[in-house]
Formats: sequence, structure tokens, C-alpha cells
Amino acid sequence: MENTTYVALSRLDAQQRAMDVIANNIANANTDGYKAQRVLFSDYLSRQHGVDAPPGGTTLDYTQDRATYLDQKDGSLSQTGNPLDLALTGPGFFTVSTAAGPRLTRSGRFGMLADGRIADASGNLLLDTAGNPIQLSPSDTNIQIKGDGTISTQNGPVGRLGVVTADDINQLVPEGGKLYRTTGGTTPSVQPKVTQGVVESSNVQPINELTRMMQTEKEFQIVSQFIESEGQRQQSAIDKLVQQQS
Repeated sequence: MENTTYVALSRLDAQQRAMDVIANNIANANTDGYKAQRVLFSDYLSRQHGVDAPPGGTTLDYTQDRATYLDQKDGSLSQTGNPLDLALTGPGFFTVSTAAGPRLTRSGRFGMLADGRIADASGNLLLDTAGNPIQLSPSDTNIQIKGDGTISTQNGPVGRLGVVTADDINQLVPEGGKLYRTTGGTTPSVQPKVTQGVVESSNVQPINELTRMMQTEKEFQIVSQFIESEGQRQQSAIDKLVQQQS
């Protein structure tokens, strides 16, 4: 296989990766708090040695999949009237306890369990600044959550939401559409912006994602056709050589 085909295959692999990421974004367009993922590609230059290349032809320009990162733009806010539905504006994540350990989330649909603890729909417990589950009284009705995350009821102060920021946003690993695991550290948010009674929607713009998908698919088809034509060219050359030697 010639270098031309290898270069084209690197581009084809990158387009396939981009298509997978776009498809996942579209699938989570209605997932509360979901942050769209973006792919980052770069050129990988491979210098050729021991060959007589024409001017400007001393390197091979491959496409390299560098990273997948999160689009940090806020999603739109929708009022629900549920006092335990919460949304964050700007940077930051809620902290929840899962079977696999603490996780970060922007999905703020919470409710009260029978024992007074607050959890999401999957049963993951909402944590406070000390990393402990937030505990209310099952009889609490007048639940007030201030912009800084402070929680109080008719019975007095309860605690404060454990809102944190990731030390390196690029080290967040998505787990499903709502949770993130960080391979780096987190820092408590000094001035979180919490809104009560609303939820943050996904920041995915379906029309934009569909446009990206169509463009990516078009590029994928062009590169695929090029590889197919290159394969036919090589086979034709081989056939002619065989005929000449016969």
C-alpha cells in the first residue's frame, strides 16, 4: 500500500471519529445538562528519509486525532417549579455520589428520597461542600436554595451544595450523558451561580449538528472514493506489470 493511501486512510479514520461524536451529540440533544463534545484534529508530519522527493515533498501530512473536548457554553434554562430542580450558570458542576465514587454533573433534576436525602433520577445522592449527602427532614416543605448554593428550610439552615470546578476541563471523562469522571482534581467553586426551580437543557444545537454531520459524511464519501480509485489504479499497474513479464 502506497503512502498516498495511508494518508487518505488517516483522514478517513478522523472523519469516522467525528461522525461518532456528532451522532452522540444528537442523541443527547434532550439530555438535561449535557455538554456537546467536539473533536480536535491536527496534522502529523512524517519526514521521509533516503528518498529522492520533489521540492516540498519531504514530509507526509497525516491527520491525527488529538483530543475530544467539551463545549462549555451554557444550555438554556427551563422553569419547572420543583424547588429541588437546580441549574448552574457559568463554570461549575454539582457533585453526586455514585456506586463508582463521586461524579460531576450539570443535570440538576433532583428529588427528595423517603429518608430526606436528595438524589437524581438514578438514585445518585447530591453532596454538600464536605462531600456528604445533603440531608433534609422528610417533613421539610419550604426549601430555599440561594445563588451561592446555601440550603435552608422552615427549620433553619441545612448546608451548602458541593459545587466544584474541574482543575483541567480537558481531563473530564463522560460517563453516559449526565455524569463526568475527572482524572484531575477539583476545586470548590467560590462564587457558584445556582438557580432554583429550573433545569439547564443540553447546549446541543440540533440543526448545527445535522449540518456538521452532512459535511462530515460528504468528506467521508470523497475520501472513500479516492481510496477506491487509488486501489484500482494500483491493481491496474500490477496487472500491466504481470502482462509485461508473461
